[in-house]
Amino acid sequence: MIWNETIECMDREEMRELQSKRLSDTVSRVYHNVPFYRKKMQSMGVYPEDIESIDDISKLPFTTKQDLRDNYPFGIFSVPMGEIVRVHASSGTTGKPTVVGYTRRDIAMWSEIVARALSCAGASRDDFIQIAYGYGLFTGGLGLHYGGEKLGATVIPISGGNTQKQIQLMADFKTTVLACTPSYALYLAETLEDSGMTADDINLRVGIFGAEPWTPSMRKEIENKLGIKAMDIYGLSEVMGPGVACDCEYQEGLHINEDHFVPEIIDPVTLKPLPAGSEGELVFTTITKEGMPLLRYRTRDLTSLNYEKCKCGRTLVRMNKCTGRSDDMLIIRGVNVFPSQIESVLLEMSETKPHYLLIVDRINNLDVLEVWVEIEDQFFSDKISMFEQLSKKIKHKIESTLGISVKIKLVEPKTIERSEGKSKRVIDKRKL
Repeated sequence: MIWNETIECMDREEMRELQSKRLSDTVSRVYHNVPFYRKKMQSMGVYPEDIESIDDISKLPFTTKQDLRDNYPFGIFSVPMGEIVRVHASSGTTGKPTVVGYTRRDIAMWSEIVARALSCAGASRDDFIQIAYGYGLFTGGLGLHYGGEKLGATVIPISGGNTQKQIQLMADFKTTVLACTPSYALYLAETLEDSGMTADDINLRVGIFGAEPWTPSMRKEIENKLGIKAMDIYGLSEVMGPGVACDCEYQEGLHINEDHFVPEIIDPVTLKPLPAGSEGELVFTTITKEGMPLLRYRTRDLTSLNYEKCKCGRTLVRMNKCTGRSDDMLIIRGVNVFPSQIESVLLEMSETKPHYLLIVDRINNLDVLEVWVEIEDQFFSDKISMFEQLSKKIKHKIESTLGISVKIKLVEPKTIERSEGKSKRVIDKRKL
């Protein structure tokens, strides 16, 4: 169902006019109210009157996560603290968190776009939405919560963790929509199986997953294990939270709510804008936020944009599924390695579990990558030759994909630590 047909199906030229007006207003506001942006713009010789349309967006300065940390906690807020009704912060575990402030109008707008995203993913007021994202400073739980209520659905605010209780409520309350990280969805599926239940014992039909990278192979794995349609939702706490973009039923790219968030694709090295359809780093400018507007925020996510009208009828630009993050990329012996590449290989193999860990070390001045892979129980009771054969098979497939040599360590199911939030896939000992 299309939540707001006027916006979601708006003519491209009309959208550009709307974006131009809102961008101009935003630039003027941050220039006059945020010393950080005023100083940056003045150093570039750029002033509010120079931004007349959306075509002028490339004249504006970039914003990075480090900029937010340097102005911690409230230095980039554009309104007095008396107008801020809520703060959230990033879930990062290193350094200072990035803090985001919301006015009452921001909260209302956020609820609206999340309702739009939920509707895009196939949810409705008749659904029971079980929110297993964490509540608190992380934006996932409360973001989905208020959007679900705006949609008119029945919200089950269980938060993350307490996995056995999740399964119980899922069955007892007849939950129809599950919202959590994709790795936790797999953990729930595993727990469901361990409890002697199957997908037929629950009422789930849709899953709305985000907050961490996941591959198309992982999507298929979740859909098969839980008997649902697995939809991708995208957002960043710095930009707003969940609801910036979401899958529709055709799963051919996530529709960006571009009446609020203007996307660009840039070359992550040269920082130059790339033509439509090119893959590069995703950049967002917020054009309706009051509490903390951001100009050209570098997300570090790698993707491409599709401006063609979708089969669902929406004209909103679509972002393709992120292939990785420029700051999550591992450089091993001069080769760029993304965890998602290894995940794709493992999920295509019937012998492996969808859980893995990458351990990177430097031995005798040489980078070494070891991949821990969970395999099915039967391979630990079979002949040693079969165990070795499987190890060689996995090694060959991963090396063929990455183009570098790797070590493989096969481990029993549930050896690798499970996460009830964002999963930890990499241990880089070179940084320890």
